[in-house]
Amino acid sequence: MNEQTVVFLITGFLGSGKTTFLNRIIDHLPEDIKLTILMNEFGEIGIDGTLVEGEDIDMMEISRGSIFCVCVKTDFIKGLYELNAKIKPDILIIESTGVANPADLKRDLKLPIFNNRFTFTEQFCIIDAAHFLEAFEVFASVEKQLLTSTVFILNKCDLVQKETLEKIKNLVREYHPDPQFFETSYAEIDFGSFSFLDLKKHSIVNGASDTAPELLSTKELDDFISKSLGNPELETTPPDQLASVIYIWHGDNLDDIREMAKSLPTDVVRAKGFVQENNLIHLFSYVMGDWTIEPSSMDASEIKHINMIVFIGSFAALKAVANTLSAPNWSAREVLQPFEQISNI
Repeated sequence: MNEQTVVFLITGFLGSGKTTFLNRIIDHLPEDIKLTILMNEFGEIGIDGTLVEGEDIDMMEISRGSIFCVCVKTDFIKGLYELNAKIKPDILIIESTGVANPADLKRDLKLPIFNNRFTFTEQFCIIDAAHFLEAFEVFASVEKQLLTSTVFILNKCDLVQKETLEKIKNLVREYHPDPQFFETSYAEIDFGSFSFLDLKKHSIVNGASDTAPELLSTKELDDFISKSLGNPELETTPPDQLASVIYIWHGDNLDDIREMAKSLPTDVVRAKGFVQENNLIHLFSYVMGDWTIEPSSMDASEIKHINMIVFIGSFAALKAVANTLSAPNWSAREVLQPFEQISNI
């Protein structure tokens, strides 16, 4: 077993294709690799974790905000501590929420309680070529993801003209003098050309201590995290003031979902959920005005949340969603406002 864990970070705005890219990486990795996935989602419930493919993969899900904001950073650090103390994976892949500011990740991984376990390697930024330019103009998190990334995956290239791709590349070059681009659709990439995934290159075994550290008590860990969160250099404010709401669908005809998608206000950024019609599961996905309803090969028993759709957008957008979904076959479950948690700490 390696004494260090290689860490990859997948960033990208909401709906860019991060989970699809994650599944491509999983398919590429050797089966004997001890892999852990840390999945961070903005909403109260996790949808993308259900979509991760592969057997015998340790999965850690953190919802209700960004792991890089103080609102759930405590859970993130505790999760990393558990990985270091108990699981000790060879590779850790972190898929961050689409509105994350990942600036503090490298600092978090070097916290002394991890005993030099984690070796940060690459940050992939998945770019939704069809919506990137619009999102960049509106959401600060997109710029912050560009600033901290090293490899740029231009996804959904089949949906745009070459001129659009060049505009995106030129914008990225304003932040990086020599960026590495990979153009793709459905995140289908020849990983044989990815030196980033050369595991022999990253198998560092001499950086960690020869002796296992004494485990902290729950109080000691809480005290350490509390002190860490008091660091004035820590990024503790979300880059974008977005909220999410969950609606439960009580219908049985997908025409309800189609009509809902057509009538959503334009400033709803993202919506996603599994819905069921005639005992068949479908995945509903909405990104900045574009939406799909596709049959899923998954069985209902494999899905935690059926007929629940998470909506993400501005507060004004979610108020408009409430008006749109006022029919009896819809009911709201909870509105999540992560940045309000910060003001209450």
